[in-house]
Amino acid sequence: MLVIVGMVAGVLSVVPVLEEPDYLALVSANESQLVSGAIFQFVMIPACAGFALCLYPVLRRENEALGLGFVGFRLIAVAFHFVGVILLPLFLVLGQEFARVGVSGASHIEGLGELLRTARDLVNHVALIVSLSLGDLLLFGVLYRSRLVPRWLSAWGLLGAGSAGLASFLVLVGLTEVVTPLYLAMNVPSALQSVVLALWLIVRGFAARTSRAAGATGAW
Repeated sequence: MLVIVGMVAGVLSVVPVLEEPDYLALVSANESQLVSGAIFQFVMIPACAGFALCLYPVLRRENEALGLGFVGFRLIAVAFHFVGVILLPLFLVLGQEFARVGVSGASHIEGLGELLRTARDLVNHVALIVSLSLGDLLLFGVLYRSRLVPRWLSAWGLLGAGSAGLASFLVLVGLTEVVTPLYLAMNVPSALQSVVLALWLIVRGFAARTSRAAGATGAW
């Protein structure tokens, strides 16, 4: 369940006003979007960490080093989630300053706004996604070798993690933007696989040979 909660919170954490050309003039009137975005991104923190901590006892039986690596990358992603939460209220501060200074000081505020918006994109769509993707490569590597879930599901996870990580790299080097069909399409395989994996674990759990540890899957 934690995977599904995290994905729903991720969708609800989107702040459309920040994609508008004149976002600085609009943020004060759309404060609720930024507040709800921060709240839902904060919800993703326990969902992200909890999923890794619930999986670790099972992964440790198969490969302790890779299991620890997976948990470590998830905790790094949690840290980036927290940074993303902190960045959102700063847009409200800039919006209020933008309204106060008027046209005379607008260029300075707009420059800070673009810097902040770029920083948020790099945190949420590069650093965060790369951390999750690297962790998922370790996770699905263990699952593929151990056959704790069907190999097609693990292979799908490996391909999805690789595609999502590549999409973030393209954003980093400026070959695509975040809100583009290419970026979104490259993240779709990982998102769909996460839903299928979550449903598989809820309904079927892990393979029978790890049934003693599978009791923990009920919280996922």
